[in-house]
Amino acid sequence: MLRIGVIGYGYWGPNVARNFNAVDRAQLVGICDANPSALARAKRNYPGVRLTSSAGELLNSKDVDAVALITPVASHYSLAKAALEHGKHVFVEKPFTCNPEQGEELVELASRASLTVMVDHTFLFTGAVRKIRQLIDEDALGNLYYYDSTRVNLGLFQHDVNVIWDLAPHDLSIMDYLIDARPQAIVATGEAHLNGLEDLAFITIYFPGNTIAHINVNWLSPVKVRTALIGGERKMLVWNDLEADEKIRVYDKGVRVKNRQGVYDLLVSYRSGDMWAPRIEQTEALKTEAEYFVDCIEKNERPFNDGDAGVRVVKLLHAAHQSLKQRGKAVRI
Repeated sequence: MLRIGVIGYGYWGPNVARNFNAVDRAQLVGICDANPSALARAKRNYPGVRLTSSAGELLNSKDVDAVALITPVASHYSLAKAALEHGKHVFVEKPFTCNPEQGEELVELASRASLTVMVDHTFLFTGAVRKIRQLIDEDALGNLYYYDSTRVNLGLFQHDVNVIWDLAPHDLSIMDYLIDARPQAIVATGEAHLNGLEDLAFITIYFPGNTIAHINVNWLSPVKVRTALIGGERKMLVWNDLEADEKIRVYDKGVRVKNRQGVYDLLVSYRSGDMWAPRIEQTEALKTEAEYFVDCIEKNERPFNDGDAGVRVVKLLHAAHQSLKQRGKAVRI
């Protein structure tokens, strides 16, 4: 039985606590938050669980095997390092750390201590992303041309990070999971309108060959949009995460060049076939992720959303931030 403590019971913490509490092979043994009202809520939901306002109490406890860190990103490094130094496995909210160097240090520390670090890239456990990964593995789409995602809504405005650090980790982690090639360069542009932090941004990621990715994140949209277009040599795919039923639609559409002899000789044929919507698993992503975390620890297996995956995303975030501050200058990865 894996004994888990949750540090941070604000917006996302209650969801993490609930799902770990539901795993048969895990036991929620402690919840920490500096806010008394948050602890009062936790007490109503888990009357038998130890509550504390001191993170050190859980980090030092011999009755805790693993901790879930659901706190602001600025605290991830220090809390995760303390947890690993006290022999505890770590589940940490995205983004992993404030910079790649911090993440790399945590990965090395976990490796030396034979401990598991998992970064909460929840979308990787949705039925939609798992199905897309399956289609790519089966070569249903063919060689990938592009990944184009839009994640916009009105708010929630953050006060410690800009929209790239808030929203883009979702899309960057999905992109990292779906595209096997490693990015070569990144370009980002954006602007701040309200509180000095960029509230909209456009990110372009270049891969070897002719694969390209584009991500649009925005806190100032009048509507909520959660879509991704993935174009392949054989088929194209639309993922609309706000759709209740047909979240993924695969289109048998494409373009084929018949003749490349000279610009004026270029002949292009367009293929327009059927559309189909594959069946998607409906289980809660965070529930699947919590069970996977316990599985990896029990079986001593390395999770695919491990510390290294977290560092890769942080490197992209860091490079995008650098490019943004230089008005769209390309930054090599």
